[in-house]
Amino acid sequence: MATNHNKQKSNFIVQGGILAAASILVRVIGLLYRVPVTRILGPVGNSYYSAAYEVYSMVLLISSFSLPLAVSKLVSARMAKGQVRAAYKIFQCTLVFALVSGGLGALLVYFGADFFSSVVVSTPESKLALQVLAPTILIVALMGCIRGYFQGLGSMLPTAISQIIEQIINAAVSIGAAWALFKYGSKVDALLTTDTAAYAYGAAGSTLGTGMGAMAGLAFLLFLMFVYSRVMKRRRILDRGGKAESTSEIYGLLLVTILPVILSTAVYNLSGIIDQGIFKHLMAYKNYESMKIDELWGIFSGEYKTLTNVPIAVASAMASSTIPTLIRARVNRDRREMKRKTENAIRFVMVICIPCAVGLSVLAQPILTLLFGAKPHTALSALLLQTGSLSVVLYGLSTLTNGILQGMDKMRLPVIHAAISLALHVLLLVILLLATDMNIHAVIWSNIFFALMMCILNARSIAKYMKYRQEVVRTFLIPLASSGLMGLAAWGTHKGLMMLVKNNAIATVAACAVAVMVYGVALLLLRGLTEEELKSFPKGRTIIRVAKKLKLL
Repeated sequence: MATNHNKQKSNFIVQGGILAAASILVRVIGLLYRVPVTRILGPVGNSYYSAAYEVYSMVLLISSFSLPLAVSKLVSARMAKGQVRAAYKIFQCTLVFALVSGGLGALLVYFGADFFSSVVVSTPESKLALQVLAPTILIVALMGCIRGYFQGLGSMLPTAISQIIEQIINAAVSIGAAWALFKYGSKVDALLTTDTAAYAYGAAGSTLGTGMGAMAGLAFLLFLMFVYSRVMKRRRILDRGGKAESTSEIYGLLLVTILPVILSTAVYNLSGIIDQGIFKHLMAYKNYESMKIDELWGIFSGEYKTLTNVPIAVASAMASSTIPTLIRARVNRDRREMKRKTENAIRFVMVICIPCAVGLSVLAQPILTLLFGAKPHTALSALLLQTGSLSVVLYGLSTLTNGILQGMDKMRLPVIHAAISLALHVLLLVILLLATDMNIHAVIWSNIFFALMMCILNARSIAKYMKYRQEVVRTFLIPLASSGLMGLAAWGTHKGLMMLVKNNAIATVAACAVAVMVYGVALLLLRGLTEEELKSFPKGRTIIRVAKKLKLL
């Protein structure tokens, strides 16, 4: 019996690891393809793309984002009782639900594109990109159902593989279509003597990749459903697991499961669309030219956010894999294990986010030049990255602590905290935009404030309900000291090589390599991580072997 339990536990950890690894890989592919797309579109085209994508994300979030989680929870609960037919009926009902909610979302975005682009995000030129994105909402809703069904059956592999296929196709189509349609738009501009068609068509080309990627992911999942249909049918025939719920009961369960998730995620992600709307409306009110407004927003969304989102993805993946282990410890009333998991997860995220923040700050200009080319606005991009690098640490921590609270079954708290933080964030943004000339810097500072408020409120609740006190020296101070040494080494390496070889690509890659080595050595010498903690890292045993040979452990 114990062996079976351990088997289930280790399988659960493996499945969580597969999903976390796929999530990080998808983010890395996302960064890699956004680099050429950003070069093609430029800041103005990126602003149009960002405006369309923020509206799409919000409607997707409300219509179908939480479907995989809801289906997974309901299906796994039935499968645990051996109710195969009941689980399949839930899947069928959620498919109908997805068709309706995803279809309505797609129609709303397609026919409301004019209102959303002109009024909500104050970027009329994003209308075409938004209409191209609209059908993707329905595709993603159906895909979410099938992913959730497989997760409920205990397999994360279909989700992981479909996510990777989706992102690879997205990357290829986005780059190709953005380039082709930007060229076409340039001809339209020349013909009509306008100056926005190239950017508008280019942004629409980039959004086409999102739709094609989703289509490819859905096609793969439908193929899997077809392959396993006989096995699933046989299992349903042999099922003796009792009576399934009625259709109305299932829809009731779906709504009860989906609504809290939609609320918490929507409030947490609302800031993107709100920031864009407020920034563009208030900058227009202050008589800034629309092209200048779009250029500033494009630099923020296309360069700053693209780079800062990668380390935050690690925190997001860590939060996903922490929730199940915390739930298990809570169900077993093992408070010590809950505290241990929380401390380890926070330390892991800080060990990654703190050096990333320092690295992005120290090497801001070289990294931006390497990825996006030397542009007239690179100095501004670098200043934004240096100012906002702190948000990498704060967003990483707030994302993880949201996950910890959900694992503690305090689902309402992240929603309340996000609502309070968002209200104060909006107030600060409006004051900074109206009372100062900070323009895009106001968005950076109000984002830092939002994440800081989330961290404070979440930390208070975790301390209160788990009776938890965060260890400070090894979690924050040692990674910070190691990152300081790393920053000096990286800066020195880059400066030295620029004088010797005068090649930014060589100097930046070498500086990053030196940074990784110096940080790793400093962290181990200062005893920032124990051998036990290193084992939980990817390739942890290899790291331990090398560290012992170098007398670092």
